[in-house]
Amino acid sequence: MKKLTVNVGSPYDILIEKGIMGECGKYIRKVTNAKKAAIISDTNVAPLYLETVQKSLESEGFAVFCYVFPAGEASKTTATAIKAVEFLADCALTREDIVVALGGGICGDTAGFAAAIYLRGIKFVQIPTTLLSQVDSSVGGKTGVDLPQGKNLCGAFHQPALVLIDPNALDTLTEHYFRDGMGEVIKYGCIKSPELFERLEREDPRDFIEELIFECVDIKRGVVERDEKETGERALLNFGHTAGHGIEKLGGFTEISHGEAVGIGMLLITEAGENAGLTQRGTAERIKKLLDKYGMKTDCPYQLKDVVAAMGSDKKRSGTGIKFVLLEKIGTSFIHPVKNDKTEEFFGL
Repeated sequence: MKKLTVNVGSPYDILIEKGIMGECGKYIRKVTNAKKAAIISDTNVAPLYLETVQKSLESEGFAVFCYVFPAGEASKTTATAIKAVEFLADCALTREDIVVALGGGICGDTAGFAAAIYLRGIKFVQIPTTLLSQVDSSVGGKTGVDLPQGKNLCGAFHQPALVLIDPNALDTLTEHYFRDGMGEVIKYGCIKSPELFERLEREDPRDFIEELIFECVDIKRGVVERDEKETGERALLNFGHTAGHGIEKLGGFTEISHGEAVGIGMLLITEAGENAGLTQRGTAERIKKLLDKYGMKTDCPYQLKDVVAAMGSDKKRSGTGIKFVLLEKIGTSFIHPVKNDKTEEFFGL
């Protein structure tokens, strides 16, 4: 078993081990005296793993309640979150009880947000089942849902009590969802680890998947410890996301998946950085080749002017502009503010 501890206000462990999902109750029991556990999952994941998790929790004396919502980004809404909160109330969960998020990033974000706002916050555990959620979204305490105006605009910082990562869950992923997660994996190589980026260029990530998950999570752990509420360094984790969220918005959050949008976003911002003389020439081409290697989209399906306009609703904006994350070179990233009236010019429009 691989173990990492996130040392924030309420420290928590991240445990990585094949088969750990079947023993989740044992580890969850160590972090809570709860009598009740509410599992929140979706229609893709529940048929695969809900019974396993429920039995493990019941073996540790939990009374288990299950809430399953329709899979997909279209469900990542305030309506879904409120229905989940009402379910917790119907089950009479108390502040001593616990929520278990079983699923990918959409499920973890939504369930975590429900836990954050129910009774002004109760404990929750992340059991991520997709590559994207295992390497990124399950760690760090960002929870939330989308609004029609933009991605993740309604949310809260609410750190999990525990994260249990079972790499075996990736065996049931479609190629599409594996590629989706690779967008976030490549991001980590771009912003913090040239060694990881180079290994992704040389090897097949499935051949070192546990090491891959550990390295990505370890990078994020360090960033979150140094900047829990995203006042500085943590913004670097948004590399590719500002443009990516704009692309997702233009597609109604259904046409382009998150990881693919982030991949296209990484290319757009790196090309802009090169054209501005801020990024080493050839960096965008290396990123494009790596995205191509994993069968990810590299052409933006929308007009660049429309993508730039959609960035105006991103969370990274301020009253005067947007803080873009740029690369100096692969493995070295920095924050570059651009004023609102200069954004189109920055992207060569």
